[in-house]
Amino acid sequence: MHFIDVILPIPLEKAFTYEVSAKEASFLQTGMRVAVPFGKSKIYTALVYRVHNEAPQTYDAKEIDQILDEYPIVSEKQLKHWEWIASYYMCSLGEVFKAAVPSAFLLESETLILRNEAFEATDETSLKDDEWLVFEALQHQSMLKVQEVSSIIDRKNILPVLKRLLEKNVIQLKEEVYEQYKPKLVRYVKLGERYISDEKLNSLIEELSRAHKQREVVLTLFSMEAATKKPIKVKELEEKSKASSSVVKALIDKGILEEYHLQQDRVQFEGEGVSPSKGLNEFQQQALGEIDTHFATNDVVLLHGVTSSGKTEVYVKLIEKVIAEGKQVLYLLPEIALTTQLIKRLQDYFGNKVSVYHSKYSVNERVEVWNNILQENSKAQIVIGARSAVLLPFRNLGLIIVDEEHETSFKQFDPAPRYHARDAAIVLSKLHEAKTLLGTATPSIESFYNVKIGKYKLATIDRRYGNVLMPDIELTDIKEKHRKKRMTGHFSDRLIEAMQEALEVGEQIILFQNRRGFAPILECNVCGHSPHCPNCDVSLTYHQYRNQLRCHYCGYAMALQEACLACGSSELDTKGFGTEQVEAELKEIFPNAKLGRMDSDTTRGKYGYEKIITAFEQQEIDILVGTQMLTKGLDFRNVSLVGIMNADSLLNFPDFRAHERSFQLIQQVAGRAGRTKKRGKVIVQTYNPYHQILQQASLNRYEEMFVDQINERKQFRYPPFIRMIKITFKHRDYNKVNEASTWYAQALQTVFGKHTKTEILGPEFPPVARIRNEYLKNIVVKIPNQQSVKQTKLSIKKIDKSFNAISNYRSVRIIYNVDVY
Repeated sequence: MHFIDVILPIPLEKAFTYEVSAKEASFLQTGMRVAVPFGKSKIYTALVYRVHNEAPQTYDAKEIDQILDEYPIVSEKQLKHWEWIASYYMCSLGEVFKAAVPSAFLLESETLILRNEAFEATDETSLKDDEWLVFEALQHQSMLKVQEVSSIIDRKNILPVLKRLLEKNVIQLKEEVYEQYKPKLVRYVKLGERYISDEKLNSLIEELSRAHKQREVVLTLFSMEAATKKPIKVKELEEKSKASSSVVKALIDKGILEEYHLQQDRVQFEGEGVSPSKGLNEFQQQALGEIDTHFATNDVVLLHGVTSSGKTEVYVKLIEKVIAEGKQVLYLLPEIALTTQLIKRLQDYFGNKVSVYHSKYSVNERVEVWNNILQENSKAQIVIGARSAVLLPFRNLGLIIVDEEHETSFKQFDPAPRYHARDAAIVLSKLHEAKTLLGTATPSIESFYNVKIGKYKLATIDRRYGNVLMPDIELTDIKEKHRKKRMTGHFSDRLIEAMQEALEVGEQIILFQNRRGFAPILECNVCGHSPHCPNCDVSLTYHQYRNQLRCHYCGYAMALQEACLACGSSELDTKGFGTEQVEAELKEIFPNAKLGRMDSDTTRGKYGYEKIITAFEQQEIDILVGTQMLTKGLDFRNVSLVGIMNADSLLNFPDFRAHERSFQLIQQVAGRAGRTKKRGKVIVQTYNPYHQILQQASLNRYEEMFVDQINERKQFRYPPFIRMIKITFKHRDYNKVNEASTWYAQALQTVFGKHTKTEILGPEFPPVARIRNEYLKNIVVKIPNQQSVKQTKLSIKKIDKSFNAISNYRSVRIIYNVDVY
């Protein structure tokens, strides 16, 4: 007997065993997909993990439903990488599998409703009206889908109807598995076989002398074929001959033209050709030399280059070298907004060798990129992507570039696996014996610490490209400005004056406010009540452009109230401000300026980022207001002024990384200014201009900030001196969350007690203690560096098993977040 162990895309720890025939066992390989029955009626797409002869001990193995692949779609090294992610980030292999593969690979089963032939037509009188409608439909069709039944009886909840029909033996149910990915087929056209000779063609043209439009189409096709020697698309022929699709169809129906289809990738390189990469200046050349030297002995190098120093050109030279050896390159970016700018630059140099992979691409487009990488097509030698690209099926990886490595967007928060793409990339490159380059202007404390202890090597570029001066950062005290009544809305007189100067000479401006919406709080001036979300413990944010109050946690929305919901007073006022309010104030201060806004409200579609970035690059927008999307490595040539609306909101965040992140954000936003000839200007509005971090950021003193932060982290026991695991408990019942988290904390104290230096903090409610009607409570485990993290995790997993054995706590959901960033 033969068996296979499979990974199912569900959060269960163990693999499941299914029975296969000898023939299937000889064909199946690790990494292929099979459809398997699971539970009473579900069919799942599973991944073959192991083929063997050992029958399961505790249950009878079911047979598989069908084999879905002819070759493995997941490579061995990729599977090893997934195992590391599952083990390190304390999740199941199934969760990694589900997160990694495009959803089109996870075939879904659909319930089909069939007519039961045994049902006698004489029993029709026993049917109710809605049941009769379904029965009648099945007289004309052999089967119906669930959605079709829903539209027939015009009801959303059709399960009661189906249940009654099953009980009366009118219908049968069947699970059908269907493939979601559909290749893109493009229609092409050619002249029919019998008209290929010159004589036949001439007589055809004479025949069509009265049908002018058809004659025009045939002549256009003939000239196009002669000119290009390539297959002719139906669409191109219609455009060239200015004929409608019905004219072309008539010719196809007559057999004069022959129609055929060719499969085509959805993402195509549209450019003309490739241009050679730019020459490097002496500082870039020096950094490239340092990187090459370090790569000879080390696998990971940190490139610390100030903003606008030309790091991308250094990356391009490294990529050229790696792809010349026939290897693949992965270029990771934290934000989809960045990929839109970078794709153009890399395609200029490498043409159609560049593939892109991120969540704004459609499922079918992602499947095509996956297949191209798996087959090592030249189309996918260079892959640009956001964090999920680290899970792709690379076969022959030579280099991973992690740009803006300090970014928090590299850490996945929900759902599992909660991995950090930078750390996962370093492990991936080790599996492939490749090299990793981390690039940034403001390294994370952890990465720079790894340089200091010799784990990573360092290369630096401390001059901007073209010797442009670093921007002049000016701190403006808005507490003083308020006192002297020199504020217009949220703008100080200094910022308005600088903006006027920039607009007068035709330069562009970026304004940064790290909060979307109009105002975070709407408050009654009489009783102090502010509308809260009914599902979460947060106040509703006022969005003026939709005239509604929205929750940024669960998406709940309500129309803006004209009167206070508590006391009925109409005196409502807003507190705080977001990007919408900044935009509204700008319209009044600079009525003639062209404004743009870039936040997650304005960049929802696939091309949302691209439209705004392109409009700003082409100077169709004078002032761009945005959230932290603006801070991440974007390159605008004509920006001379950057304004940070309120730096204090960054500093006063309840997080041990708040100061590090404030420094990084200010430096990164500042880096968007003055990137060509003229020195840029940055105005930071703050209530506390003497704050140490603001002073260090304004003077570009990274090392000084690093020393201060590392000393604080050592003193208060924070990373990189310890590892942190956050355990979150989730349940709708407040008391259950309390009891469960207290039990778990006591179990941790018992295991790690006084004999280890492990600290157990909590359980504590977080600042937002209820989201989507579920209460949250956290425990933080601090593990010293000298203690085995692996053993600690194993101990936690043992406690987890005991916890799940208590029937009262089984419904409480536990979330593990390793290396909380």
